[in-house]
Amino acid sequence: PKELVVIEKICNEVGMGTLVVLLNARLDKVKNFGTDSATKLFTEDFEPVFCLSAAPQEEAPSCLMYRAFPGDWVLARKPKVGQPKTILSQGTKPTREECKEAYDALEVGDLEKNVEDFVDNVAGWFR
Repeated sequence: PKELVVIEKICNEVGMGTLVVLLNARLDKVKNFGTDSATKLFTEDFEPVFCLSAAPQEEAPSCLMYRAFPGDWVLARKPKVGQPKTILSQGTKPTREECKEAYDALEVGDLEKNVEDFVDNVAGWFR
């Protein structure tokens, strides 16, 4: 994207000692940064300081990813009732494979399962 070319130029001019903040940049969605130096800048040199997004839904359905710098990346499952339940916490952003492994290892208790089944049943009355 053109905007990233401009940001790369600014970073090269002012140096990496200058704080540059990108809001909602979604750099993980960019397929081609244009140059190797731009790829390195945006994938290795920039540090995500806040993230709240859906986890890869094929690997971890109904899960969220969260990070607030300097804390760890958190993968959490959002039950139908109650707060999200952390299923993985680590210093680096979880890969799709790590999300799948954490989700597959998740144990849902009988009470939680029964409550979710009940909520699904009641919700079905209104469809």
